[in-house]
Formats: sequence, structure tokens, C-alpha cells
Amino acid sequence: MMFNFGYYIIGNNIEALEVAGLYFAISFFILVLDLFTKHIVQKNMVPHQSIPVIKNVFHITYVQNTGAAFSILKGKTFLFTVVSSIVIVIITLVLIKLPAKHKAFGIVMALILGGAMGNFIDRLRFGYVVDFLDFRVWPVFNIADCAIVIGVLILAYLITFHPEYQSLFK
Repeated sequence: MMFNFGYYIIGNNIEALEVAGLYFAISFFILVLDLFTKHIVQKNMVPHQSIPVIKNVFHITYVQNTGAAFSILKGKTFLFTVVSSIVIVIITLVLIKLPAKHKAFGIVMALILGGAMGNFIDRLRFGYVVDFLDFRVWPVFNIADCAIVIGVLILAYLITFHPEYQSLFK
């Protein structure tokens, strides 16, 4: 008899399986969008090249970021790769085990997972993260960073203003 890992984790709960599939579809969409946009930038630009979309407001600027969000802790690629892999595993397990009634929390975690995977893949492939969205008053960032920040902000809102989400962390 073959061991069925999916059944072991979720059991015979079809609704939980469908909801987990939704979460992973969201993560996959974020991942594909992130990697596709980074690929377009890398194929059509050289590092530090900047193309104004709205002059002095928004540019596409190709940056190779060896740090974390907003280029902090530059050169710590190994540390961020290890931390990212741990976060990816934990979020994946949370999404698999998450009760179907907590869909907003699952969607938020799916956004964070998709973003974490996009930047993780960059660090493994290149040793840096490709950033390109440049609003001139903020450090250059990418689609993965957007998904992570939006996910974390919504998560903070849910935990702060909806007590039913606080119990998920006890």
C-alpha cells in the first residue's frame, strides 16, 4: 500500500483540499507574474539602466539586489536564502492544514508565499534579487515584494481588528 501524503495532511476533507488548491493557485500566479516581469527586465535592460515611464515619478530601473527588502543587509544572500526556505516550508504547511473557514488568512499567506518563492528563486539562480519598479522616492522593488508587503499589511489588519484571527497564533 502506497503512503498518501496529501491524505495524511488533509484527510478526507474535500473542501479543505479545494481551498488549499485556491491558495496555491494564488501563490503560483504571483510567482509566475514575478518571474515573467523579471525575465522581461533582464532580457531587455542592463543593470542600473533606467527607463522613465512618468519622468521623475516612475521608472523601470534594473537593480541587482543582494540584500533584503529595500536593499537592507546587502551581501547576506545565504542568510536570506535559508530564512526564505524556512518561511516557504512553514507557510506551505500552514496553508495545507488551515481550516477552510479562514479563507482571508489563507489568501494573505498565499500572497506572502508567492512573493517569498519569487525572491527565493532569484537568490538561488543569480545570487541576487531582480528589482525594477522605481518610484524615485522609495527603494527599487519588484512584484514579489509587492505581494509580500500587501500580504503582511492585510495580515496586520486582520490580527489587529478581527479577534478571530488572533486565535490562529495561540
